[in-house]
Amino acid sequence: MSARTKQNSAFSALFTPKLVTVLREGYGFDAFKADLISGLTVAIIALPLSMAIAIASGVPPERGLYTAIVGGFLVSLLGGSRFQIGGPAGAFIVLVFATVQVHGVEGLLLATFLSGFFLLAVGFLRLGTFIKYVPYPVTVGFTSGIAVIILASQLKDLFGLTLAGGEPGPFIPKLKALAEAAPSFNLAALLVAAGSIAIIVGLRRIRPGWPGFLIAVICATLAAWLFDLPVETIGTRFGGIPQMLPAPHLPDLSLDKIIAVLPAALSFTLLGGIESLLSAVVADSMTGRRHRSNCELVAQGVANIGSALFGGICVTGTIARTAANVRAGARGPVSGMLHSLFLLAFMLVAAPLARFIPLAALAGILAVVAWNMAEKHQFAALLRSSRGDAVVLLITFLLVVFRDLTEGILVGFGLGALLFLHRMSEAVRVEHGIASITDRPDNGEEPYAPDIATDDTVVVYRISGAFFFGAAAAVGAALDRIGGKPRAYVIDISSVLMLDSTAAATIEGFARKARQAEASVYLVGANPQIRKLLRTHGLRPPHLRFYGALKDAVAAARRQSQAS
Repeated sequence: MSARTKQNSAFSALFTPKLVTVLREGYGFDAFKADLISGLTVAIIALPLSMAIAIASGVPPERGLYTAIVGGFLVSLLGGSRFQIGGPAGAFIVLVFATVQVHGVEGLLLATFLSGFFLLAVGFLRLGTFIKYVPYPVTVGFTSGIAVIILASQLKDLFGLTLAGGEPGPFIPKLKALAEAAPSFNLAALLVAAGSIAIIVGLRRIRPGWPGFLIAVICATLAAWLFDLPVETIGTRFGGIPQMLPAPHLPDLSLDKIIAVLPAALSFTLLGGIESLLSAVVADSMTGRRHRSNCELVAQGVANIGSALFGGICVTGTIARTAANVRAGARGPVSGMLHSLFLLAFMLVAAPLARFIPLAALAGILAVVAWNMAEKHQFAALLRSSRGDAVVLLITFLLVVFRDLTEGILVGFGLGALLFLHRMSEAVRVEHGIASITDRPDNGEEPYAPDIATDDTVVVYRISGAFFFGAAAAVGAALDRIGGKPRAYVIDISSVLMLDSTAAATIEGFARKARQAEASVYLVGANPQIRKLLRTHGLRPPHLRFYGALKDAVAAARRQSQAS
């Protein structure tokens, strides 16, 4: 097989949509029936949720439906996960709301459009693998922070408050404005919201298979209509929703506008990639399947471009709806495609009825979503686990709530990376002496002990762990502390997990000092990659000799010391 053919085969394996894989495996009527039922189930969940997320994001409710219909269909059609459900997500509420406040809806559409191309680039450059390296405390911190912000954003509609100057975006000013608006409290709105929450929570306990969100919205709407409750509805605020998808159109692509929304687009890209791959991992854990991360990111990119063209907001994989899809018995991506078609049918048929839905009921839905998003048990466990993890968690959480979501993720990731490097550097060991001059058994590391070294002219050291820039200074200091004037040094690195250029430079510096002292250096256990790296730093015979076995290196070192 030629190299070009191998490259094409590898590309195909990475970017073939799961829909193609499912169809190749054989897709019959039973599978279609299962996907039909699961698609309808998820659509019933997504219908009120998509509108609620859109309203909380500062845009009309129909834009949430456009997102779920167009974006959700493309995610399932092209995605690298069998069960992923795409659509508007609660995690984006903060970013979308802030973007609308600064750049308006047209700016939001442009940012979503650009983020689609960025996600395409991330996928095709095969960078999706790196997104999984976001530390767990960062994930829990920003998810919990988003939950707090979502709940705060729903307090206005939960209590039926009237804000004279509009609702501020930042957390503290928002709470102050809500407190000042407390005299406008609407008991009817609170009762509708509380009733919706009670129905959702109650049904989850006694009838978990029932669509609690939709039932709560229907009951709240009927109650508001029958009793003529003085509560704000979709109709009173937005005038209802249209019955058709709009014609696709490009957003404003002027250079000035692109530059203005670029930070928002990058934030959408980062959060969208993390959220969608986390959702795919959840689906994998529930089904035992494996998703194609880079293919999934490409699909997310196409879905965001498509959503923006039809007036929708950011698309990503949605964990709760994806899990519901799996639990409903989905067999493959057809379920997600059908979920979008069902939503389109609902919009065509029932759009006029949506204007009667109380906003307090949708606020109740998002309050439940926020409660579920707040990873309370994981948050408490990380606070108890270690001081480093607790610091990363709290700083991420506080920055997300009080500063900015992207800033929280980036700072948290940076702190998590530093914490990891610190822990890895502490795991490196430098041991002096030899336990024996025979090879160690494969199933254990025999301890080295300085007091049983057999030859003062030959010093044996073993380095174990990850020998990288974070540990290079400590290892270099340990090597420099060698006493006496030995004629040869044997350094066993067979237990080194990885070695980088800084570590290679440290060994080169030690070898140079040894040459100045007229001593030889023997390196044991270097694999071909490490040998190649060391040679690029000038470490080759006669300045440094490579051996595969410790006994051979010690024997050669003794012969050299006796000869000199």
